[in-house]
Amino acid sequence: MLRHILLWRLKAAAASKGLNKVAKEKKQVEQITDMEVDFAQWYTDVVLKAELIDYSGVKGLMVLRPYGYAIWENIQRVLDGMFKATGHENVAMPLLIPESLLQKEKDHVEGFAPEVAWVTHGGEEKLTERLCIRPTSETLFCEHWSHVLHSWRDLPMLYNQWCSVLRWEKTTRPFLRGREFHWQEGHTLHATAEEAMAETMQQLETYANFCENWLAMPVIRGRKTEKEKFAGAVATYTVECMMHDKKALQSGTSHYFGDGFAKAFDITFTDKNNRLAYPHQTSWGLSTRIIGGLIMTHGDNNGLVLPPKIAPTQVIIVPIAVHKGGVTEKATELLGKLKDAGLRVKADFSDNSPGWKFAEYEMKGIPLRIEIGPKDIENEQCVAVRRDNGEKIFVPLAELEEKVKELLDLVQSNLFEKAKRNLVENTFDAATADEIKEIIETKGGFVRTKWCGSTECELKLKEYAGVTSRCIPFEQDGKTGLCPVCGKTSDTTIIWGVAY
Repeated sequence: MLRHILLWRLKAAAASKGLNKVAKEKKQVEQITDMEVDFAQWYTDVVLKAELIDYSGVKGLMVLRPYGYAIWENIQRVLDGMFKATGHENVAMPLLIPESLLQKEKDHVEGFAPEVAWVTHGGEEKLTERLCIRPTSETLFCEHWSHVLHSWRDLPMLYNQWCSVLRWEKTTRPFLRGREFHWQEGHTLHATAEEAMAETMQQLETYANFCENWLAMPVIRGRKTEKEKFAGAVATYTVECMMHDKKALQSGTSHYFGDGFAKAFDITFTDKNNRLAYPHQTSWGLSTRIIGGLIMTHGDNNGLVLPPKIAPTQVIIVPIAVHKGGVTEKATELLGKLKDAGLRVKADFSDNSPGWKFAEYEMKGIPLRIEIGPKDIENEQCVAVRRDNGEKIFVPLAELEEKVKELLDLVQSNLFEKAKRNLVENTFDAATADEIKEIIETKGGFVRTKWCGSTECELKLKEYAGVTSRCIPFEQDGKTGLCPVCGKTSDTTIIWGVAY
């Protein structure tokens, strides 16, 4: 009996030691608030603990840390290639805009006035004219074009700029709403309205393609209402995504300006008939808020979950029992093979425990983990662990490169399908304002209704149900129904939701 008691105590002590070790290794993961408990706090925890962002000494101005910037660099690389493939060139405009220049387009300046930050002094000297820190660069492009555009042969002018802008937001959140944020802003000039509209639609589809095929974020393509369109635009088009908490994120916009800016800034060219004409203009942009969208679309209670196509590191190799002969050498060999196969891969040879490493790289959302230890070497295999679903797969070392690429493709497609199910299953039809309010309060998600087109009805519904119009989707069912606010007959379908 005494022997049994001693054995039991030894096993219990060993189990307790093991549990304490696991608990210690999982400590940083346990510090993340569950998304089901507090989604906003979960988001902030992930942003900070995955080392994407740090706060600076000025509210709303964030430090984009190396891992966060690496995600943005991959986004830049892909989009920049897409833009250049359709003939766009990168330029750099000034940071500061004279107040007189900003005032030239009335609707534009009124739209941005509450968010503008002003420079009033140069050194100790007060400036004769205030300078605006760019909230966007339409006016700068227009001034430049008024100098350099002469003939129809100069058109189209297809420009893009990678930069940061400043908008003095009252409420800020990392990535989603900052006073300074990084983005790209495309600006183009065309000889005709038809060419400018084709550009507007082309760039919107570029964003949709990028979101769906690279970020694994399904989108709804559509047009913004008059109330929600960009200040100074004739029409604004958008791709809208649904987050895990069923709220909307406007993920990329493309604007058709017509010739309004051209007339305000006296931009003219001599057309093919030797007559002076005004060019037609577009603008389109996507910002670092898309990283916030990535987090909220795919993340879980262990941290980030990154799609392989955009992840800074696609594969992390974790050697097991590195103190045993041959393990470090074999892990190094696998690292070289996967690098030679064109994958973004790292190996962790630090003295941290495997459990700590598992938690760390789950937190950072690395799509695939490769484990290799003495028994694996003996069996000429490794263990691959998928970040999206935790599945473990034994992979023969002779098939490593091929199998890893297959698994990364599976992770990419699975993330898209999961996000697509979230979008489809949480988009509801409604006929009345009461139904919209009930859906938003009890289920969340997007609500699809008919709409009369009245801004008055749009504002009333926002006040009553707390929703904003997300877009008038391109996909219309052609059916007739009633506006949920005024009851007028309409065949226009619109999407409502609560947005970030």
